[in-house]
Amino acid sequence: MNATLRLIDTHLHLASLQFDEDRSDVIARALNAGVAVMIEIGYDLASSHAALALANAHPAIFAVVGIQPNHLHDLPPDWIEQIRALAAHPKVVAIGEIGLDYYWMKSPPSAQEAAFRAQLALAGELGLPVVIHSRDAMAETIAVLRDAARGPGVMHSFSGDWEAAQACLEFGFYLSFSGSLTFPKSTALHEVAQQAPLDRILIETDSPYLSPHPHRGQRNEPSRLIYIGQKLADLRRQPLPELAPQLWQNALRLFPRLAAALAQV
Repeated sequence: MNATLRLIDTHLHLASLQFDEDRSDVIARALNAGVAVMIEIGYDLASSHAALALANAHPAIFAVVGIQPNHLHDLPPDWIEQIRALAAHPKVVAIGEIGLDYYWMKSPPSAQEAAFRAQLALAGELGLPVVIHSRDAMAETIAVLRDAARGPGVMHSFSGDWEAAQACLEFGFYLSFSGSLTFPKSTALHEVAQQAPLDRILIETDSPYLSPHPHRGQRNEPSRLIYIGQKLADLRRQPLPELAPQLWQNALRLFPRLAAALAQV
C-alpha cells in the first residue's frame, strides 16, 4: 500500500459499536494508509450527534447528519429542527444519509418519501449537499430527486446500472463506489465506473460494511479504501497515483465546507 496517496473516505460509520474496542487504532491505520480525511455519516439522531462528536475530536474527520429511511420510527416531533441545529456546525459538510429503502421497508413508502423530501428541502435551504441512500428503490429515488428542492449530492455506495447512473448524473450528482466495486460479479457496476465522467466519481468504504475483496465478509475499515481506489483505477486504465488527486478534488467540489476547512490547514 502506498501511504503517499491522499484519499478521502467519503462515507463511513466509525461511531459503530463494532469499533468500540479499537477505534483509535482504526483511525491511525487509515491515516497511515493515506486516508487523510474521513467523513462520518449519521443515520439517526444519536448517530448524527456521534458523528459530530467524532469530527470535533479528530481533525481528519468530518460529519454528515440526517435520518436514514430505516430509522424513522420514534422520531421526536422536532427532529428536523434538531438536524438543522447540528448542520450549523462548520464540520458538518452535508445532510445525510437520507433516501429510500424498499429492501428492509421498515417504514411505509409514504413516510420514507416525506422524510426524504423534508431533508432535501432542508439541505437546499442551508446550501448543503445531500448524501443519498437508495436500496431497491432507485427509480423512486430518482423520481423524487428530479422534482424536489435540494442541494447537489452524491449517490452513496452506488449500485445501479448505467441507465440509473446517467439519470443521477443529469441532475448534477456524483457517484460513490464502495467495496462492491471490487466484487468479480459486479459487472454492471464496473461498466458504470468505466463510463462515468472523471469529475463525478468518489470512493468510500461504508465501514464497517461492504469490505472489499480480498477482505469480503470481514469488518470493514477505512484503511481498506485503497482496494476500492485501485479497482477503480484499474477499470479506468489509469494509475491510482494519477487518479487519486482527481478523486480528492471531486470531494472538495462536492463538499464546500470540507474544502474551506482544509484550505485553512
